[in-house]
Amino acid sequence: MTKPDSLPANVAALPFEQALEELDGIVRRLERGDVPLEDSIAIYERGEALKTHCEALLKRAEARIEKITIGPDGRAAGATPLDVET
Repeated sequence: MTKPDSLPANVAALPFEQALEELDGIVRRLERGDVPLEDSIAIYERGEALKTHCEALLKRAEARIEKITIGPDGRAAGATPLDVET
C-alpha cells in the first residue's frame, strides 16, 4: 500500500469528497471494461493513491472525534477519545 506521504501532490491536496468522487469515477470506468490497457493501469494507480488518501483522511477524522461524557447531573462533564474498537 502507498504511504500517505508518498502520494502525488495533486492527490494529497484533494479534499475527501472530491477524492472519493474521483475514485468512484475510476471504479465505474474500470468496471465498464472499455478502457485501453495502458489507460487502465494508469487510472488504477491513481485510484490506489486516491483510496490511500481517503483512508488517511478518514483515520485522521476518526481520531478527532470525541465521546462526550455526561456527569451525574446530566450535563456534559468532558470528552474522551472515541474508542472505535468497542
